[in-house]
Amino acid sequence: MGDPYAPRLFESEFAVRRVAEEFCACRLPKTEWTHEAHLATTLWVIVERPDIDPERDLGDMIRRFNVSVGGVNDETQGYHETITQCFIAGIRQYLVREGEGGSLADLVNGLLLSEEGRREWPLNFYSRGLLFSVEARLGIPDPDLKPLPRTG
Repeated sequence: MGDPYAPRLFESEFAVRRVAEEFCACRLPKTEWTHEAHLATTLWVIVERPDIDPERDLGDMIRRFNVSVGGVNDETQGYHETITQCFIAGIRQYLVREGEGGSLADLVNGLLLSEEGRREWPLNFYSRGLLFSVEARLGIPDPDLKPLPRTG
């Protein structure tokens, strides 16, 4: 039996772009909005969509998507600001280290297999109590374990 936490990798650039573009258009089925889809979409935005500022815009995009599939964004469910901003920082760190060469699918799959792509990566910076607090869901408190990586 395989690792239950092993990421589901993307088969092609088309698969990455389809997920990202369908998310942006609020047409992606809710069941496809996985951890891997979140990271693939964020990397795609950073690499291929200079018109979108992920730190500024991704939150509203995710909130809009969540509502489009019947979700709620409040103090206990839906969009989580700190997790989103933490993964943006991690993806930027990954891209600085690995470069933006290669296919989009290779970049995304490399990210998913990297330390920054692991679901629990934000817990390197935030204690579980702080990360899953209302304060962290609605805003971005300072990390209580160590600073987030800065790449710019």
